[in-house]
Amino acid sequence: MFNYTELAIAFSIALLSTFLLTFPVKKLAVKIKAVDLPNYRKIHKNVTPRLGGLAIFSGVFLGGLYLQPHHSHLPEIIMGAIVIVITGALDDRFGIKPVVKLTGQLIAASFLISSGLIIERITLPLIGVVDLGFMSVLITVLWIVGITNAINLIDGLDGLATGVTTIALSSMFIMAIVDYRVLAAYLCVVLIGANLGFLYHNFYPAKIYMGDTGSNFLGYMIAVVSIVGLFKNIALFSFIIPVIVLAIPIFDTLYTVVRRAYNKEPIMMPDNKHIHYQLIRAGFSHRKTVLIIYAFSALFGGMAILFSYANLTTALIVTFFVLVLLHIFAEFGGLILGGKKPVIDKLGKAFRKRDSDM
Repeated sequence: MFNYTELAIAFSIALLSTFLLTFPVKKLAVKIKAVDLPNYRKIHKNVTPRLGGLAIFSGVFLGGLYLQPHHSHLPEIIMGAIVIVITGALDDRFGIKPVVKLTGQLIAASFLISSGLIIERITLPLIGVVDLGFMSVLITVLWIVGITNAINLIDGLDGLATGVTTIALSSMFIMAIVDYRVLAAYLCVVLIGANLGFLYHNFYPAKIYMGDTGSNFLGYMIAVVSIVGLFKNIALFSFIIPVIVLAIPIFDTLYTVVRRAYNKEPIMMPDNKHIHYQLIRAGFSHRKTVLIIYAFSALFGGMAILFSYANLTTALIVTFFVLVLLHIFAEFGGLILGGKKPVIDKLGKAFRKRDSDM
């Protein structure tokens, strides 16, 4: 049985410590010139401090220190997180090469694998539990690196990655409570608290960015939580639950890879063609764009909760609605290859015309 008082205290510690620590972190970022400079592919116009992830990491650590969870894989999880944070901080300050960042992510993943924290099996309808065997290590590495980079890629607008990860973690927290996944629940509650403490500084107009320090750390931790919580659930369709929870960043990442490959562009080269930039170009304000993506993230999170405790018929119905929502979101982002004009452009013009007529 969970002690909800302890969870509330840990949440408060993570929230308040992150909120307060963001002030000195912001000064540190300016002092060491770890700042985000405006350029052709970015929306912000002012020089903005980065390194906000240091405050998030500190808040999570302090909240976790209060809870003091006991788990056989916890030391390796912490060591992996430290590697991720150091790699991200170096990138925020010096702008390291993508291959160096990837190396840091692989090192972090290796800590987890060495401890035995891997995706060992998935559950398929009509088939049951499928052991992954020798493929489990590869799938675990791909999942950790993939989710880490997915959160990094969606971190393009003020408060976007912070809010999306908070919504995803909230869904995971509910499932962890129901399934009594203690470590997953503990990690979720301190991560949510730290995120909300940072969101005060990060929501539009942002006073500080989490930077790669924060986005990589959050991506890594979400991947860890999903492995210790969601993938350990042998319920129907358990393999797809984490994918639904993280549908927005995963979908945007997959589209980015396909689009860049289709256009013969470097896959790891940053650009301004992600879903959030598409919405901005369609005429939505910065704040509305973030709130739209929040809404879609909440829908997917709710569907994942329903999905995890559904029978076959309900699961198939939920699958249908997930596919419909993905299609709508694709249309919203103008994610159409082949040079066709995105539907979102038409929607944007309609909104602008409506505003001008009012």
